Amino acid sequence: MPGISAILTAAGESTRMGRPKPLLPWCGATLIEYQIAGLLEAGVAEVVAVLGHRADDIKPYVHGLNVKHTTNPDYRSGKTTSVKAGLKAITEDADDILLLAVDQPRPARLIREVIQSHVSRRALISSPRYQGRGGHPVIFSGVLRSEMEAISEQTEGLRAVFRAHEDEVNSVHIDDPQIRLDLNTYADYERAKPVYGT
Repeated sequence: MPGISAILTAAGESTRMGRPKPLLPWCGATLIEYQIAGLLEAGVAEVVAVLGHRADDIKPYVHGLNVKHTTNPDYRSGKTTSVKAGLKAITEDADDILLLAVDQPRPARLIREVIQSHVSRRALISSPRYQGRGGHPVIFSGVLRSEMEAISEQTEGLRAVFRAHEDEVNSVHIDDPQIRLDLNTYADYERAKPVYGT
């Protein structure tokens, strides 16, 4: 299934949130359902949700054509373990690999804008930016897959891949602060939901 494979990380313990982030209500669905639908609508070929903490509670919400889940048993060891679990689960011939975390809700139109820039420029790495600051999702060419599989917490994860190719990063300027939205705490969620999540 060539095309863009999306890895949606949703394995964390949601300690600062105080409840499972993937199951938070967002735009009439759970947050994980919203993210999966947005990724598919934006044009990815497949979505792999990486689960960990309370995986059995979240699995029923991971559904749809070209959607599957994988479980990361090492999720407590850091975010890199979830990225690597996702890489093992996506199709082997993916042209590009999109990464997004479940607590970074993005509407399809913003994801599509990043995808279109990445594809039209045939970029190695595409990173959206709002007012000079980085956002998500980030897209990597499939040719970087082996470098992505070699990441570790010790080398700061995907930052090592960015550093190795810093002159080849396609910065996608997005005029919307939602490209940087991150729901770390319940206070973050309560502020963002009336603006973006209803």
